[in-house]
Amino acid sequence: MKLIAGLGNPGTQYALTRHNIGFIILDYFADFLKINFKPGKGDFYFAQGKFRNEDFFLLKPVTFMNNSGLALEQFSENYVQIENTNDILVVHDDFHLPLGTIRVRTNGSDAGHNGVASVIYHLNSDEFARMRAGIGKNEVLRKDEYVEFVLTNFTDDETGKIKELLPVYRDCLLSFLTDDIKITMNKFNKNFLPDEPEPENEPD
Repeated sequence: MKLIAGLGNPGTQYALTRHNIGFIILDYFADFLKINFKPGKGDFYFAQGKFRNEDFFLLKPVTFMNNSGLALEQFSENYVQIENTNDILVVHDDFHLPLGTIRVRTNGSDAGHNGVASVIYHLNSDEFARMRAGIGKNEVLRKDEYVEFVLTNFTDDETGKIKELLPVYRDCLLSFLTDDIKITMNKFNKNFLPDEPEPENEPD
């Protein structure tokens, strides 16, 4: 049993913001697999499916980003206790990475992402996989620009690129469900928009 949680903010006003790439990816993934999200017993929507004999759940917290971990805790209490946190994948945005770049890792710090920090707090562990989806523009942001940037909508050009990238994100999630995590990392840890340069420095 595996759990894939996409992070974002609830509400139509946030639907197309950069911070919501986790929701966007999970919605596309669920649509591809023809499964539907429904309200859960807690602050989340969830969907259940099976792919190549691997049972899985998809989870979208509605706690707002900074409290995302609460939804994972509620899911564990009311539905399925995921015994091994390595069977959890958290999909989230990363403005340090240019749009088109994916980084899958098995553990680590929150790297300044409040949603991931909340997940670490409520799971009491940083030993869970995460898929960082780049949303950046290869521009250095000042600290006081972070919040405004992630809460702005993708441009029309960026939206077009995301439509091209959605099958790649989908295949990354499918690989997480069926392959060893090292295989997923080797296949998907790169930039899938070749016109965009690879990031020189990434946060831990």
